[in-house]
Amino acid sequence: MSTPIDLVALKNRQMAAWASGDYAVIGTTLQIVGEQLAEACDLLCDELVLDVAAGNGNATLAAARRGCIVRSTDYVAALLERGEDRVRAERLNDNVVFQVADAEALPFEDASFDAVLSTFGVMFAPDQPKAAAELARVCRPGGRIGLANWTPEGFVGQMFKTLGKHLPPPPGALPPSQWGTEAWLRAHFDERDFLLQVTRRTFNFRYRSAVHFIDTFRTWYGPMHKAFAALPPEGAEALEHDLTELINRSNRAGEKSLVVPGEYLEVVITRR
Repeated sequence: MSTPIDLVALKNRQMAAWASGDYAVIGTTLQIVGEQLAEACDLLCDELVLDVAAGNGNATLAAARRGCIVRSTDYVAALLERGEDRVRAERLNDNVVFQVADAEALPFEDASFDAVLSTFGVMFAPDQPKAAAELARVCRPGGRIGLANWTPEGFVGQMFKTLGKHLPPPPGALPPSQWGTEAWLRAHFDERDFLLQVTRRTFNFRYRSAVHFIDTFRTWYGPMHKAFAALPPEGAEALEHDLTELINRSNRAGEKSLVVPGEYLEVVITRR
């Protein structure tokens, strides 16, 4: 019999990873995803919007720019501080409240929000079914849950698979990329209660080279930063080699630059 996974320990490990580096350096490059998701959810002025696992606030900003009243949440306070900086810079303070909160135990009443958003965030919650249930619980009937989730077969899914090859996750841990499959979404958002619209989209990672990409991510992107720090020199060298191969294989810009398409699912779930 397999030993049940310690979800609390896994969550603490994840929190430490996301708090390391500075995700905002990477996160700000993904802003277009938040804007597209806000349009897909057809956000309306004055709607109440919850951004779950908000990071440095891409979906938060997209909703606030459309006149929504936004609650921006994450379990890492340092990430929310980066979002606050951005909101202040755009004079959107009146539209946004920041709050430390766990995606698996959202501190809000049932049916509190017109829209619940998450861009590449809630998919990393250790207890995936609980996180999905929380999104559904706080969304009002007729409201929308909008998600952007990396697919397992896309570049980011393969990048995490490469990281896992060199630094395996705890036995029993579920891959976050499950959220990037339509089958998993339909299993956790039953069609009797939810209407799902799923669109495959691509975000293009743009860097000078594989070396530039890896240097940026190992410095600022928490999971990769932690992975390299945890490996001995020969292990770090092997990880860099495998990542370089993956990146160069995925590059569509040739030798002159680096453009790597990253596939994700744009998901709009309407609660019936």
